Amino acid sequence: MFKILKKQVLSPGVLLFDLEAPRIAKKAEPGQFVILRVNDEGERVPLTIADFNREKGTITIIFQEVGASTQLLGALNEGESILDLVGPLGKKTHIEPDMGTIVCIGGGIGVAPVYPIARGLKQAGNKVISIMGAKSKEILIFEDEMKAVSDEVYVTTDDGSYGIKGFVTTALQQLIDKGVKIAEVIAIGPVVMMRSVAEATRPYGIPTVVSLNPIMVDGTGMCGGCRVQIGNESKFACVDGPEFDAHQVDFKGLMMRQRTYKTQEAQEKDHVCRCEQQGLTKGADCECQSH
Repeated sequence: MFKILKKQVLSPGVLLFDLEAPRIAKKAEPGQFVILRVNDEGERVPLTIADFNREKGTITIIFQEVGASTQLLGALNEGESILDLVGPLGKKTHIEPDMGTIVCIGGGIGVAPVYPIARGLKQAGNKVISIMGAKSKEILIFEDEMKAVSDEVYVTTDDGSYGIKGFVTTALQQLIDKGVKIAEVIAIGPVVMMRSVAEATRPYGIPTVVSLNPIMVDGTGMCGGCRVQIGNESKFACVDGPEFDAHQVDFKGLMMRQRTYKTQEAQEKDHVCRCEQQGLTKGADCECQSH
């Protein structure tokens, strides 16, 4: 059992939990994730580690209530516990000194897992430029945290209620047009956003990394549920990733796999489409499994 030490509402439907997990906190590195189950009958939910504190023995997870499992998780309160928590899983982000200027991009709640990566890059002595995207100012999260670990921060909102009106690629293109020498771009967020970032950097040959979170079951590579096509190879996101070369990712195939259980999810009571919440159009560009 893993106790919830802190519960915080970051924005409508987006929650932060600090969990008591000393063994995971001891080993966790930026870019890694955990898989949890709320109870014996619960679905296995993969969540990127948003933060960790080795001294306190805690890890931080951030999630959006979009279906039955995350709503069940969100109903828990401080002092209560979740049944299972496995991790850290996946490969850590490649971080070393003097990499140059790294642009860290987070879309929606993808800002949360970008945070420890940006912090690690900054601590290693790199210049970090962060771009944060949200549908509106109301649902923007982790702005202060990102400012604390970045040399520059640019905020974009779809509706123009805060920062730059547009998408994360709007701010990214502005940096490119200004001649900023970008050594690497790291992007985490909705699949459609990561695909857009990949296409924005491709013409310039800027190395780009994305973190993929396809359907996962066991998190060890044994079930094969998280297969992704990277170039000419089939990889497992849970053990080979979750980070991959964005220019090699088969985003079309990934988005099709994300819809595998759309029929079942559509039957969930009061389901809220996370893509619609983020201002995306239902259809080919929406990776949500609910339609």
